[in-house]
Amino acid sequence: MPVREQVSFVGSKGKLAGNLYLPEADAATAPAGVLVAGTWTSVKEQMADRYAQALAARGYAALSFDFSGYGESEGTPRDYESPALKASDLCAAADFLADHPAIADGPLGVLGVCAGAMYASAFAAQDARVRSLALIAPWLHDRRICEENYGGPEGIAAKREVAAEARRAYEESGEVAYVPVVSGSDPEAAMPFDIDFYLNPDRGGIPQWSNRYALMAWTEWLDHDAIAVAPRVSVPTLLVHSEDAAIPDGARRFHAALAGPAEFLWTEGIQFDFYDQEPQVRLAADAAAEHFARTL
Repeated sequence: MPVREQVSFVGSKGKLAGNLYLPEADAATAPAGVLVAGTWTSVKEQMADRYAQALAARGYAALSFDFSGYGESEGTPRDYESPALKASDLCAAADFLADHPAIADGPLGVLGVCAGAMYASAFAAQDARVRSLALIAPWLHDRRICEENYGGPEGIAAKREVAAEARRAYEESGEVAYVPVVSGSDPEAAMPFDIDFYLNPDRGGIPQWSNRYALMAWTEWLDHDAIAVAPRVSVPTLLVHSEDAAIPDGARRFHAALAGPAEFLWTEGIQFDFYDQEPQVRLAADAAAEHFARTL
């Protein structure tokens, strides 16, 4: 079984808390390191730990962690979704792995789940230490995809207005305005649906996850263009996705725009199956481990 080390390291907003999963100590050489980024608003105990542990069982040293302002990590405002900050946190995590004595001094892999694919690819585009990328059920959006998912230009404009007002209030008072991340009864929720993964305590509805979204974060989220990042990603990239999962068109367009070698594995399952269900997690972890074995 993989060995878990509870670790911490310093990011731009303070201490970041993580779990480093190491394979059993019987290998002749030190394992390669892989960073694992979970979905937007998530904490490490949801899907990131699951994939990190799966990769460690397949021979990698895998680090999952809480991004700034989430879970056990420091940083304010809390529960504020910032793609740029999350890419910066991945850089801090890479610094930590580079100095860890149990990990091979060599190329780095990164795995992103859902929106974690946006943060992982942005980090890979700007940091030469990343040599391989695996994106699982990737949410990869641009302006067009945001309009398709958030009510067209009018819906985008409304979210920007709400975000601007929330930002003004925060700067004046320090108070952060929140809505639920997931709710089937609140139309203002970031995801206004009954989503079992997030609401079921036996899945992702765990105490460590606060289920709140800082309204002022809408601006950064909507402005992030993952498709535009693809031409700057030159490392070997694997995408694992399903037509029944979230925005497969974004994944196709991202894949087509990549500058480096890319592989696309299409399988079955809805988006949330790739967070904690079998056979999706096992298939994705197997594919990612094989991809890293070829490319790291």
